[in-house]
Amino acid sequence: MRVGIVGYGNLGRGVEAAVTKAADMELAGVFTRRNPADVKTVTDVPVMAYSELENMKDDIDVLILCGGSATDLPKMTPELAANYNVIDSFDNHAHIPEHFTNVDAAASASGKVGIISCGWDPGYFSLARIFADSALPEGESYTFWGRGVSQGHSDAIRRIEGVLDARQYTVPVEAALDKVRAGEHPVFTARDMHLRECYVVAAEGADKAAIEEAIKTMPDYFEPYDTTVEFITQEELNEKHSGLPHGGSVIRSGSTGFDGEYNNTVEFSLNLDSNPFFTSSILVAAARAAYRMNQEGQSGARTLFDVPPAYLSHQSREELLAHML
Repeated sequence: MRVGIVGYGNLGRGVEAAVTKAADMELAGVFTRRNPADVKTVTDVPVMAYSELENMKDDIDVLILCGGSATDLPKMTPELAANYNVIDSFDNHAHIPEHFTNVDAAASASGKVGIISCGWDPGYFSLARIFADSALPEGESYTFWGRGVSQGHSDAIRRIEGVLDARQYTVPVEAALDKVRAGEHPVFTARDMHLRECYVVAAEGADKAAIEEAIKTMPDYFEPYDTTVEFITQEELNEKHSGLPHGGSVIRSGSTGFDGEYNNTVEFSLNLDSNPFFTSSILVAAARAAYRMNQEGQSGARTLFDVPPAYLSHQSREELLAHML
């Protein structure tokens, strides 16, 4: 299948790497809103202007969208779903239903498939939550992220006027994590479970107080949490915060038996050296699924909840039965 990449930052480079290792895929091109001459890919795949997508409908089977959730994907995913099978990693949990509705309208009208929110959370962690909840309907689920860099939250900070660069770390509250792992069923607010640490490079003369206020009061992203903001130089950010690690855990505690006499804890965890390169690998697997589903005549928006696991895999039915089941 022929895959196009829209946007070429950390996530786009990760998709490029993952596609080169997929025997059933080839890269058709990278599409950018920057000057294509200024974008150098690792594998020398052609780089074209975003506007060229108007002319590539017959040359690409799936587009993987590597923009940000704050402002890019809400517009870009439904716009491109009007002509292409699309995959995105939209990660603003509060607005997923709205985003799904918009993509579903466009993809249903065009006869294409759009799989949204295909990261590790939302994405893999979403699957962990639904599997654990299905097996343990009497119980509580908890999701802890980090300590690690959130690409979406870092991007949201960089969109603030006066910000040149930023890294945002999501940090689990250890006391809360210990309670859940001990089998307790505490009731938490978002603030009880996570801290947010922001390291910001401000432009010369920028109003740092206004930037800090804009961060701490940003709905959905920072307002519900205890958030710290530290202003540093670009050199310090490059030296101490250039990596993009992440991880976390989904934990469900629940009871089984006629009278709930048996306690059970299910935990699914990730420890990632590179958040974008792992996320991009999920996007590539979802691209395979979208192509297969569309080949069967399906259309409209989907999430990983709607995808048969076998459709994500590069392995054949025989290989899956022999080695995975």
